[in-house]
Amino acid sequence: MLSYQHAYHAGNFADVHKHLTLYAVMDYLLRKRTAITYVDTHAGRGLYPLDAQETQRLQEYREGIWPVWQARAGVRDSLLNAWQAALSSAQPVPEALTHYPGSPWWLSYSLREQDQLRLFELHPGEHEQLSTQGLSPHAQRVFGDGLTGLTAMLPVTSPRLCVLIDPSYERKVEYQEVAEAVAYTLNKARHGVVLIWYPLLPAGHHHTLLSSLKESGIRKIWRSELLLREPGEQAHGMFGSGMLVINPPWGWMNAWQR
Repeated sequence: MLSYQHAYHAGNFADVHKHLTLYAVMDYLLRKRTAITYVDTHAGRGLYPLDAQETQRLQEYREGIWPVWQARAGVRDSLLNAWQAALSSAQPVPEALTHYPGSPWWLSYSLREQDQLRLFELHPGEHEQLSTQGLSPHAQRVFGDGLTGLTAMLPVTSPRLCVLIDPSYERKVEYQEVAEAVAYTLNKARHGVVLIWYPLLPAGHHHTLLSSLKESGIRKIWRSELLLREPGEQAHGMFGSGMLVINPPWGWMNAWQR
């Protein structure tokens, strides 16, 4: 099933949750000079104009990045300040929020000469959009399934590995597929850092992912869930966002919880 296009949801609260977490992890990884291979299994586009027809249809960014952007002058948190400065650099006019950067942009933003980035995208339209957006020359775009591509490229040649997995979960089986791909990845790259996003939906299918990871014996898992509204307030649709960070960088959790 290839119907999902993230442009309809660009800049929503789940994007803020996901990309702020990703930025925080990368900030710690980049404190060492050793090379990193980054993998984005479900890349989407690099940059989303907020005035695009798809994005304006739902305007989910109004409950996501928009209030965060509006409140940026009063922020006293160093991590959030740095993230917002990076977000500002993605705008054609830095003081005006007109675009929201997707994960390919966030991963490419701090890519160094010694690092590599592999961007997988299976949707033909999304892959075409991604191929037209200027990213680092060290970023490789791959038209194909990200979980299959991830497992096929292991082990990587660089000393370190960082993977972002955030499928649409249109198919219920994806929760189990993600868990299996992560278990395989960590078997090949024991110290790899893996970030997983998942939606909180009334059906509760994310518990399949969580229980499968727990049963796999993976021990170092940081978990964060952000609720936009209480589960009982709506019968359908996403009410929250979940993030997992497996093998978080040393010292990162203390900094995040400061």
